[in-house]
Amino acid sequence: MNKRTKNLLTIIGPGILVAATGVGAGDLGTAAFTGVKLGVALMWAVVLGAFLKFVLNEGLTRWQLGTGQTLLEGCLTHLGPVFRWVFLLYLVIWSFFVGLALMSACGATWHAIYPILENAQSDKVLYGAIHSAVAVVLVLLGGYQLFEKIMAVCIAIMFADVVITAVALRPDVGEIFAGLFVPRIPQFDGVGLDWAIALIGGVGGTLTILCYGYWIREENRSGEEAISVCRIDLGIGYTMTALFGMSILVIGSRLDQLDSRGVTILLEMSNELEAAFGSFGGLAKWAFLLGAWGAVFSSLLGVWQSIPYLFADFWERSGKSKDDTTPYQVDTQSWAYRGYLIALGIVPTIGLYTVPFQQATKVNAIIGAMVVPFLAGILLYLNNRKDLMPVQFRNSWRSNIVLVLTLCFSVVAGYMTIRAKLFG
Repeated sequence: MNKRTKNLLTIIGPGILVAATGVGAGDLGTAAFTGVKLGVALMWAVVLGAFLKFVLNEGLTRWQLGTGQTLLEGCLTHLGPVFRWVFLLYLVIWSFFVGLALMSACGATWHAIYPILENAQSDKVLYGAIHSAVAVVLVLLGGYQLFEKIMAVCIAIMFADVVITAVALRPDVGEIFAGLFVPRIPQFDGVGLDWAIALIGGVGGTLTILCYGYWIREENRSGEEAISVCRIDLGIGYTMTALFGMSILVIGSRLDQLDSRGVTILLEMSNELEAAFGSFGGLAKWAFLLGAWGAVFSSLLGVWQSIPYLFADFWERSGKSKDDTTPYQVDTQSWAYRGYLIALGIVPTIGLYTVPFQQATKVNAIIGAMVVPFLAGILLYLNNRKDLMPVQFRNSWRSNIVLVLTLCFSVVAGYMTIRAKLFG
């Protein structure tokens, strides 16, 4: 490997991590079902969703590089004690339901690859618990360096298998370009707009966006000179996210029918692909299942490694005075980080037995819908404050316009998501 390749891999590491962590089973299912019902007409929605998450992460990065604080530290310092306890409650609830959904996804996907027990539900519980335990051990023993290497392997499997499968289906290039550059919302039972909003809001993750700041700290990025590096990093990461979502949309558009909207949609897709590829059907099925597993396990591992940063950061900052804004590195050896990691790996397993997967994803979608408008509003407030941000790090007028549009869209999308999940 030459020096230029090593430098590129160093630059793009955290961006790919945050993008891969934000791709879960729910996103795969949403894109696949949209493709089945609406074809590739909503390609533009996937790209727009990835772009909006890029804008949020770029703003978060400028805050951190300009102040030395993560965005969470800035909120804890400048938004008062009410935010502190609301955030803690939100973090705990989000962690439980996201952890439960990811364990279920890993369990169900691996059951399709190599079933052990005759009962699919029992197999899902067993495999889900095993995946969680493996992720906890990997994070505890290997830290960030091992995590980054394992994620690279999972991402390669996920990206290569899914994109190659989409290309092998020989989609209509003209339809794809029309879906990208001619924004329209075709109707299916009157809910085309709902699917467009789901694609835009679901691409690229929710609370995991905050974790990018901790990963660039691990890479020792700081100061004005790191802005361009982070923009390249995030640009490549969210480009991969968009390509992955577009590929799932293509695959879905070539399938006849999918009955489920839950995690089993991945299994149904693999069976449909087996039939679609004829003599190569077996290869296509297993390649897709491995890609799906790479997607859900990389998401689980990313959440297990990164979300404890948020709790540890919350705990450390809560013990400091408001006037103490001294930058510090979150200690991954601390009881706060390790304790939350172990709790994240154990507590959601209770839900594997008691909470139906569809119910878990419903609650997860509702609480996840709250993150993006909150982040857009916070970045509009903090990144424009002259007393906090050096001028070269503040929002430009272009950033402010996009953040306002993101805020408005997210409020509407969040309302429609919550309405659909509660009453749909």
